Amino acid sequence: MAYQEILYTVANAVATVTLNRPDKLNAWTAVMEDEVRDAMQQAGADPAARVIVLTGAGRGFCAGADMNLLQGIGAKPGARRETALKFDMDKRPDWQTRYSYFPAIPKPIIGAINGPAAGLGLIMALYCDWRYASDAAVFTTSFSRRGLIAEHGISWLLPRLVGQAQALDLLISARKFDAAEALSIGLVNAVFPMASFADRVNDIARDIAENVSPRSTEAMKRQLWATPFQTMAEAVRDANREMRKSFKSEDFKEGVAHFVEKRKARFTGK
Repeated sequence: MAYQEILYTVANAVATVTLNRPDKLNAWTAVMEDEVRDAMQQAGADPAARVIVLTGAGRGFCAGADMNLLQGIGAKPGARRETALKFDMDKRPDWQTRYSYFPAIPKPIIGAINGPAAGLGLIMALYCDWRYASDAAVFTTSFSRRGLIAEHGISWLLPRLVGQAQALDLLISARKFDAAEALSIGLVNAVFPMASFADRVNDIARDIAENVSPRSTEAMKRQLWATPFQTMAEAVRDANREMRKSFKSEDFKEGVAHFVEKRKARFTGK
């Protein structure tokens, strides 16, 4: 698939998906939606990619849905429908909807929020497995100021990251908040200066790609996204099953061997 509104690269086992409408602060369109989905599926299936980074070109991450797209919704209600997906991660129905498929990608997805993230742009960042922000990033849910509601699963995602009261504040007020506040409430994992932001995120992604078992990351990602739907006993039984599989894996043998031999790991994901 030739991309028009995103960039896709793979280097040093890191796949980078860049929203590429910098003159519009990477405002989300139907074309971008399809291209991001395709790129995520491509990265998930590519053995040369072990980590995925989602970021934006220019000074913005994603300013939300393009206003031209929003203006057309009222005239064409229901014009765009849920799309059948090919991702797996146990085929949980929760991860098969229009935007909720990130947990079904079998590789860790890092949200690199380089600048403003609003509305649907914020939602896409929340579906990433974890997030880093530049000190130039600004956030807003924006929906209540457009006459909308908590869209596309943000009412499920946001309270799990920041708590119920904070989520209600951010959703109902739709106020803007900066990277420092995002860090203080647990929305992002760290904040880096804009001048070194891309390098810092890339260093983190490369460290994971080079030194961590791909088999372990896939299993852990599935475990953590599954636990909100499990009892404690189910989570323990699930972990026990995964542990037995791990003991039989090549990555487990390599994990012990490289530690004992004091050398760099050579994980295969098998």
